[in-house]
Amino acid sequence: MESKLNLAKIFFRLIVLAVGGITLVSGWFLWHRLEGEKPIIATEIPSYLNPAREFFLNLSDSESGIRRVWIAIEQNGKETVLRDDLYPLKGGSNTGPVHVLAVPITVDVKKLAIMDGKAVFRIMVRDNSWRSWFHGNKATMEKEVVIDTRPPEIAVLSRVHNLNLGGAGLVIYRLSKPCPVSGVLVGDIFYPGQSGYFSDPGIHLSFIALTHFQGEGTEFFVKAVDQAENVARTGFPHHIKRKMFKKDAISLTDSFLNQKMPEFDVPVSPDSRNPMLDRFIKVNKELRESNYQKISSAVASSDNKLYWEGIFTRLPNSAPRAGFADHRTYMYEGKEVDRQDHLGVDLASLQQSPVPAANTGRVVFTDFIGIYGNTVLLDHGFGLFSMYSHLSRFAVKVGQVVSKNDILGYTGSTGMAAGDHLHFSMLVRNTFVNPIEWWDAGWIKNNITDKIKDVQATFK
Repeated sequence: MESKLNLAKIFFRLIVLAVGGITLVSGWFLWHRLEGEKPIIATEIPSYLNPAREFFLNLSDSESGIRRVWIAIEQNGKETVLRDDLYPLKGGSNTGPVHVLAVPITVDVKKLAIMDGKAVFRIMVRDNSWRSWFHGNKATMEKEVVIDTRPPEIAVLSRVHNLNLGGAGLVIYRLSKPCPVSGVLVGDIFYPGQSGYFSDPGIHLSFIALTHFQGEGTEFFVKAVDQAENVARTGFPHHIKRKMFKKDAISLTDSFLNQKMPEFDVPVSPDSRNPMLDRFIKVNKELRESNYQKISSAVASSDNKLYWEGIFTRLPNSAPRAGFADHRTYMYEGKEVDRQDHLGVDLASLQQSPVPAANTGRVVFTDFIGIYGNTVLLDHGFGLFSMYSHLSRFAVKVGQVVSKNDILGYTGSTGMAAGDHLHFSMLVRNTFVNPIEWWDAGWIKNNITDKIKDVQATFK
């Protein structure tokens, strides 16, 4: 009798648990089906659209899941549906709702008979909730957009473009409409153009460079991308002048290695037979590349103001010690250990000589850069920079606008310098160019200032 009572109690408890479980599941199900959270439309709709521009609508609903996506565009009172997709809950083993969705969108203007001009883009997303009489929670987005299928027109205004290998140049061009991206491609290197010098905002200046290793077949063209991402390209007449650069062999001594290498905190293998030499090789290769990236970051942006005027001055009473693009082969005990190119001019004067600004500019960098030591970078506007390295100390601060011949600092031997001197470089964006051109009044007149004056005479 007692065992029957125990069995009855157990059976009763199982029934209570089962009912409780069913109640919990039902409650959870009803809560999810009656949830009031709207779907999320996370995408920012582009303000300008063209037929080739595809973008994705990022949609999500963490509760009951996405059920319907409706997208339309209205122009001149006519509404055209682009998508009307349903994502119903499926039976069988696949019962889960769609919680995250990326919907590709393109606007085929020809197929949809949509014209260039203003339009209204509309989105509606519903979920699987039973709210709103089983229609679900609704999220909407509406934005006025511009349909633009026409690429910008590019007119190159500067006429002659002669570039030396390792040299610089200037291209002046005019755009028919605003373009967030425009500039000149020299091979695979892009030199952005900037407006602001001329009163016409469509006229852009782009200082360009031909690296010392690019050849005669290098392609040149202006590229512009408008707000709808329409792309235009146009070539222009140019001539490349060949130039030979010096080859130099530098013998590394133990005296130099023991003097300079302890300054660089670069790890070498504990099994190294010559730690100082191995450290030099790592510094000359890996640290040099890292230093270049630091310089590139410092010159990533440039003021749209032409600060400079006339020739760029050089360190007074100085003698040249190394030239631009000298190809250096480093030797140790008669064996080659490394090769690098010298991307500047070394100028030696008296120790601790004052270093004047080569021309007017804004100080954008004053810091220590590995092999270059204490370095100052000046922005001369529109992507043109000058660089002063191996300084013993600074006399200027970042943000300061200096005039030609203002003192920036004093020569020294910081970084990988064997003796007191100035390493002077010119850069167009992050490309090193031959400083000698910028010391030449005739070259500046023919290649830079005359071009600007010619355009000024036409577009006053």
